[in-house]
This record gives sequence, C-alpha cells and structure tokens, in this order.
Amino acid sequence: MNPRLAAAVVAATAVLALVPTQASAAPVPQPGNATAENRADAGRAAAAPDTLATLSRFFAREGKVSLTSARPRIEGEAIPVNYLSPEFVAGKAGAPVARLEFLASQAVSSDGQRAALWTARTEAGWQVVNIATGDDEFRYARLGAQKLPGGTVFREPQIDAWYVARDERVLPLDEDAVTAVGAPGISLADYRTRVVKAYGDKLPGSAYSKSGKAGGFAPTEATAASRSGEGPGSAGAGAAAGAVALALGAAGVVAARRSRRRGVVRA
Repeated sequence: MNPRLAAAVVAATAVLALVPTQASAAPVPQPGNATAENRADAGRAAAAPDTLATLSRFFAREGKVSLTSARPRIEGEAIPVNYLSPEFVAGKAGAPVARLEFLASQAVSSDGQRAALWTARTEAGWQVVNIATGDDEFRYARLGAQKLPGGTVFREPQIDAWYVARDERVLPLDEDAVTAVGAPGISLADYRTRVVKAYGDKLPGSAYSKSGKAGGFAPTEATAASRSGEGPGSAGAGAAAGAVALALGAAGVVAARRSRRRGVVRA
C-alpha cells in the first residue's frame, strides 16, 4: 500500500469528526472555482479548532510526536489542485487539459511532519474532507511555477504523475511523468493522444466504468476493502467514481487513493 494512502486510511475515522453526516452537509458536485473567496473559506475550515484537534491526532498516530506536543499549524493559503480533465480525454472541443478537483491547505506539526488538508464545498460550506501525508500538492505547485511560469500544474491520478502545461506544451514534474512523456515533455496534442489511448475507453458510462473495476479494484476487492475500515466510500464509491480521484462517501469523507493501476477518468 502506498504510504500516503495508508496514512489517509488511518485518518479516515478521525476526519469523520470534521464532516457532519446530515444531508445538509452533502458534498456539492466538484469542481468549483478557486476564487479568492473560496480559498479564504477553505483556509478558515483548515484552521478551525476542530480541524487542528484532528490534525494533532493525525500527526501523533505513529508515535512520532505526542498528542499534546503536536501543535499543528496551517502554513500559507489554500491552493487549487487540478487533475486531468475527463472532458479533455473525451476530446471535447476547447476543454482544458486539467480541471479543479479540490483546494488544499498545508499543515505542519511541531516536529516538522507535513500534511495536506483537502477541502471541498458542501451544502453547509467549505469543509475538510481528507488529510493526506506529505506535501505533494504544494511542492509540485512550486516546481511547476518555476519550470513553466504561468502554467497549469495538474496530476494524472491514474499513474500518480504530475505535470505543468502552458502554450501547447506539457512538461513532467516527477519521475512518473518523465516515464510517461519523457524528460523534455511533449506537445499538448501528443499528450491528448496518449491519454485518449490510455483512458478513452474508461470514461464515465463506459463498459469498464460500469464493470466496477475502476481504479483496478474488482468488486470483491472493493467490498473487502470497505469492510476493513478504509473510510466511508473510499473503496466502494471511490473505486466506482475513479482511479484515484475523490471518493465522496455518505459522510463526505474523501480517501486519497494513490493507486498506480489504470482506471476510469471520473466525471
């Protein structure tokens, strides 16, 4: 299991405390817009006392720091996190290569541990729906800005690859992306050709999507994972919705799936 996924699984129960189960808190279909107002709202949700209390438990889960000494804090502003767009894969005219999936805030503990707080807009407002270890979202945002200023940083979740795109060019930001497109990068047209070949038959509504194997999880595997406590919706709804994208369960919990298996591109 990917270490980041394992940590997300551990945190799933704790995150439940952050998201009410009432219908009034049901997730609003994403993506939204990364407006200044939305980013500010997401930041406030990340810095709320209940969130910080949950973060203390999250950082203390492996005994690296005690619950009372974790003293988590939020660094910087919430940032938009973009994923490969299914409309782009489907060849929709004018569709951008990526679309907003969620906003992320960076949390840091007293001993230097880092985590990303994923926030989504619900009917009750912006709320934290997942905690994932590490700082991928923020590190690649910085690297993309350095490598291609003004470009769009995005993730191809099916292979956990990060890129930056601008002016008809797609450049890799990590080893997975280099493996996929080469160190020099490729044209946007060539990138589309590659993702259409890889995922074009796995879009929402496809036979692959309907088979229940999205993300590489067969139905029996998904059921077993759900029983093992990986968090509401993380295996069942998550597998059906997409490879490693957001899985919004009944309580609005999101589990980060960093599977490297090929999967459906989520609607």
